[in-house]
Amino acid sequence: MKKGILFLFGIIFSLSCFSQTRLDSVQQLDEVVLKSDKFLKTFSNTQSITTLKDTLLSRSAPSLTQLLNYNSNIYFKENGLGMVSSPSFRGTTAQQTVVAWNGININSQFNGQTDFNTINIRNFDAVSIRSGGGSVLYGSGAIGGSIHLNNDIAFNQGFENSIYANYGSFNTLDLGVKSGFSSKKFSADVAISRSSSDNDYDYVDSDKTNLNGAFYNQSVSANFGYKVNAKNVIKLYSYLYDGEREFSFIFPSETPTKYQDLNSRNMLEWNGLYGKFISTLKLAYLTEKYKYFPNTNLDNYSYGEAKTLIGKYDLSYTIFKDAMLQGVMDITNTSGEGSSIGKSDRTISSFSLLYKQEIKSFLYEAALRKEITNNYDSPLLYSLGLQYKFGNHYTVNVNGSKNFRIPTYNDLYWAGSGNTNLKPETSNQVEMGHQLDFKHVSFSATVFYNDIKDMIRWLPTGSNWQPVNTDHVKTYGLESTLDLKYHLKKHQFTLGGTYAYTVSKNKATDLQLIYVPKHKATSTLNYQYNRASLYYQTLYVGEVFTLSDNNPKYILDAYFVSNIGLSYALGKEKQFTLGGQIKNIYNENYQSVANRFMPGINYNFYLNFNF
Repeated sequence: MKKGILFLFGIIFSLSCFSQTRLDSVQQLDEVVLKSDKFLKTFSNTQSITTLKDTLLSRSAPSLTQLLNYNSNIYFKENGLGMVSSPSFRGTTAQQTVVAWNGININSQFNGQTDFNTINIRNFDAVSIRSGGGSVLYGSGAIGGSIHLNNDIAFNQGFENSIYANYGSFNTLDLGVKSGFSSKKFSADVAISRSSSDNDYDYVDSDKTNLNGAFYNQSVSANFGYKVNAKNVIKLYSYLYDGEREFSFIFPSETPTKYQDLNSRNMLEWNGLYGKFISTLKLAYLTEKYKYFPNTNLDNYSYGEAKTLIGKYDLSYTIFKDAMLQGVMDITNTSGEGSSIGKSDRTISSFSLLYKQEIKSFLYEAALRKEITNNYDSPLLYSLGLQYKFGNHYTVNVNGSKNFRIPTYNDLYWAGSGNTNLKPETSNQVEMGHQLDFKHVSFSATVFYNDIKDMIRWLPTGSNWQPVNTDHVKTYGLESTLDLKYHLKKHQFTLGGTYAYTVSKNKATDLQLIYVPKHKATSTLNYQYNRASLYYQTLYVGEVFTLSDNNPKYILDAYFVSNIGLSYALGKEKQFTLGGQIKNIYNENYQSVANRFMPGINYNFYLNFNF
């Protein structure tokens, strides 16, 4: 049966289980006011932007890992369910993928990445995926792509409330409450979420159990907006995350360990609309704290704490109807302290200039960015994109850019090993995308090439390890999506998915990087009749190497996982939704990281109430 389904992947080549929203070339004024991440909408027309549907967010597990793993081309290596989760976007490393919160880069100052299992999707209104280089817009790390978590502040909507509850195998609980009110001049919403699990699943084809894997996390977000007058709007975004998780054993005799983290984000934003000028001022304060306990039975721990203050101002000018010029200045100061890095401080200033113009069926956008700091030499970054529409159904995009990733606090200041002479990683990339849109069918295919220099790796130097600029990596491949929709009276059918072919090689050895599968595919078949909805979901990941010499003895086998779900809407306005899911229905024995086994067949039930 599995071979037949995999053959279907090859026949249809790719499918899309999410909607792709084409962004208009010029923003409307009310959209500028309400959307915090202007760059995502205004200067990303020539690259793929995918916004996941609300239905996907409501029936997905709360972690960002599971949402994206089944609904995107991004590959995740996960140290067991709910454990540390690292993405590989277009064959790059976890540090080369940016996570942006309302337009602000929130990757860790310590290790330069985001653990996707520490992001609870219940606190956000939209999750979007931007493929390809974006350092001109989002700074360090946006080499493979970026993930965007956005909160939308709406006015004149009255009261809007929702409650979400989910319970499943391994005593897994997921709760979310959101309440909001808005009038013509004022808007406020608050969201609270909590996720926890004993996470004590049995390994498939084994008498072993996942030990020391329990976790919980809870988060609160609060967002406010006030229209001072017709030209000025003030917004405030706040987010607080608290989490703790044990780290699963490989062997039962291991010492139990755990990790605690507490993160906060606050941002004040002022939007001004003055004729052809649009002014946006942002002031943000981010904190990041962690404690690692090498033995949970003792009070000893290592720690790290970073505080980041960001000031950002951008001014847009509409030169004429279809042309926009934008200048951006920002300054970021980060102070860090930890058991292994001591005390350190750095300040980064950057200046950007962006331009976009649309001439009938042709659009082009260009951008430059330069950063200034005493910690490293920053290259001049650039991006140039071209788009041409052949009628109403076929669009071609071409984009080229230079991107980078700066050394992290751990790279620069780790006690006894940090290397303050590190250079930023740099990336030159190009891509070409094709988009077909018809009434019932949407198809896209993008080919890409990425040349990454000075990749930072920690290597042994005598009896110690030290980060050095060593690798020269090339990545290339193909990403494609297809979305099919058909309605017949009360019957609605959708079929969708993704397929990615990725080669990521060390140019010196011509060997594939570890934990980068050449093939990844997802698909979803959904049938809806009146109030009932049934779906079947699949994930296929090809084999991966776990050693840099590509030793065939240490390959993780390909795996194929399927889920099935059913939901039913109740109430006069269909405000209640009851649903259930069975995951890994074929009880696949698989792992995305060596010796870190994932659960077999499991279930959950959920209730979603909107009022």
